[in-house]
Amino acid sequence: MTSSLPSVLADNVRLDQWLNFATPGQVEIATGRVELGQGVLTAMAQIAAEELDVDVVRIKVRSGDTDCTPNEGYTAGSQSMQAGGIALRQACAEARKLFLDDAARRLGCAAAELAVQDGRILRNAAATSWDYWAQAQSVSLAIPATGTAARKARAHYAIVGRNAARIDLPAKLFGNPTFVHDMTLDGIAGGSAGELARDLARDLAHDLAHARVVRQPNRGATLVSIDEAAVRRAAHEPISFVRDENFLAIVGDDETAVDAAAAVAADHATWSGAEPPSALQQEANWLLQRSAIDRVIGAPAADSPRGLQNYEATYTRPHLAHASIAPSCALALYRDGRLSVWTHCQGVYPLRAALARMLKLDPTAISVRHVQGPGCYGHNGADDAAADAAVIALRMPGRPIRVRWRRQEEFAFEPVSPAMVVKVRAKLDAAGHPVDWTTEIWSGTHQGRPGGGANLLAGEALPNPPAPPPPTDVPEAAGGGATRNAEPLYDIPGKRIIHHLVLEMPRRTSALRSLGAMPNVFALESCMDELAERAGADPIAYRLAHLSDPRGRRVIERAAAMANWTAGNPRQADRGQSSRDQASRAKGIGFAQYKNRAAYAAVIVELEVDESVRLLRAWCAADAGLVINPDAVINQLEGGIIQGASAVRSCERRPDRLGDLSGAALQ
Repeated sequence: MTSSLPSVLADNVRLDQWLNFATPGQVEIATGRVELGQGVLTAMAQIAAEELDVDVVRIKVRSGDTDCTPNEGYTAGSQSMQAGGIALRQACAEARKLFLDDAARRLGCAAAELAVQDGRILRNAAATSWDYWAQAQSVSLAIPATGTAARKARAHYAIVGRNAARIDLPAKLFGNPTFVHDMTLDGIAGGSAGELARDLARDLAHDLAHARVVRQPNRGATLVSIDEAAVRRAAHEPISFVRDENFLAIVGDDETAVDAAAAVAADHATWSGAEPPSALQQEANWLLQRSAIDRVIGAPAADSPRGLQNYEATYTRPHLAHASIAPSCALALYRDGRLSVWTHCQGVYPLRAALARMLKLDPTAISVRHVQGPGCYGHNGADDAAADAAVIALRMPGRPIRVRWRRQEEFAFEPVSPAMVVKVRAKLDAAGHPVDWTTEIWSGTHQGRPGGGANLLAGEALPNPPAPPPPTDVPEAAGGGATRNAEPLYDIPGKRIIHHLVLEMPRRTSALRSLGAMPNVFALESCMDELAERAGADPIAYRLAHLSDPRGRRVIERAAAMANWTAGNPRQADRGQSSRDQASRAKGIGFAQYKNRAAYAAVIVELEVDESVRLLRAWCAADAGLVINPDAVINQLEGGIIQGASAVRSCERRPDRLGDLSGAALQ
């Protein structure tokens, strides 16, 4: 047994940061990961219940609270199970060992004679008078984890690997006030008022102020004037203005009035240094003309045979918005020198650090708590809405402030995915097989989360705004940003990536689901189809001929079997289809491994192409390793297929219109 700790557990090493048995019959676990609709809290409860040998209904989950949960950074990059789940599992294993050792001492026996059944201690399968809660006063969890406690063997799992009902769904399905948008600080939204006394919370609920922010049209724009009288006339109810340099907010008791005022405020505000929005019709052309930081990853093949054919293809993706079902929202309260913020952001600790720098407060004077929101595919407007509420709360002490972005504001100011150009160049042997492959990428940054107090819209509007952080992207060690999945998983002797990090983008860009993997996989898999066609090969057979990874091969073969794929049938027409249907319908395949080191998936779709493109059916085979909750994984795959089908229609195979970046060409 190794004594090394999972990295997240090493960073939050005390066991009482992860779990306690303070309430009889209940186990409270804590996780820095937050629920964004992916079912992560249910999976965490299953992991804890499995390792502690208790019924999952006994588990109460605390999530994303700087006052009482571990600092796990962001809920992002599919790391909740791979990092957070492993840390929680080890912490629970260590707690279980402490209780068994304590019971062995009390009973005067060897710990090997003991077992746990739903929290009760058994000796040689017979009940004893001890359980976790009876021992809780004498077993201290205020000690560091050691990494030496044995975790349960997978063969003995009874909870992990089985479907479990989502703990977050009942309240949502039955319309209970669950989301941050529902909060009034009187105890709804899951008791999210935190440490506030109930009588105080009820008083604050009646004092809740609604706020909207009048945005700078661009970074550096200076607010010259605002016609307050005209804005007040539009409100029809009393409103007030909070201004600090270029930060301007409208505040009032009546949300409808505040919304009405915010809708017209931009027309009555005068800015200097405002740049008109640029309608970039050719985003790919624009990217290719900008300055960039260039780097090369990988190297050409050591020995390339002569007489190779050259292949080129170029693909683009425009900016994509999160388009969540509701706009961003947050609440904040500044009282007695302490700032409390309620938010649906992905990282409460990083947000707390950013707020502290922006507001020049001690981080220990700030509490940030996650409350569920409308979901996201990465960095949306949640952090900015929280910063808005915090700025206003500091200027209106004692009064809770609720900021809800308008839908127009969400689309105009939330971070979006970078537009990207992906150019593939390959050298092919006489049989049409690639022996050398280059993926060249032009993209803005995927790493725009708040850092150093910057990248928060409110911070940029305040006096002496922080300098923007230096351009960078997600490093390859963390999966890469624009370069994610840019290297084909296929067996090609020479592979390299040329990355052009574009320094200036027309939109504010950051992480959106899978970062650069979506356009990169779209480009690589489209190229594999074209190369198979040129070689006169079946697309699946062509892929398998260049793939030795056994897990990758299995998902492709499984998807092909599910879809009744027939080798050598170009359109994969089903028997019984009319000739018209056969002419307009076809099947195609895509394959990838997330970050080239995590879960595998192969998806076959059947499309109908007429005046429009219709997705008729999809078959998916995936290998995600150890699965905590199979139903949750199925939900993720189905949701990913739907989202992918939507997003891929925004991607484009570029014809010969980019100068020397030609379309596909064989010489």
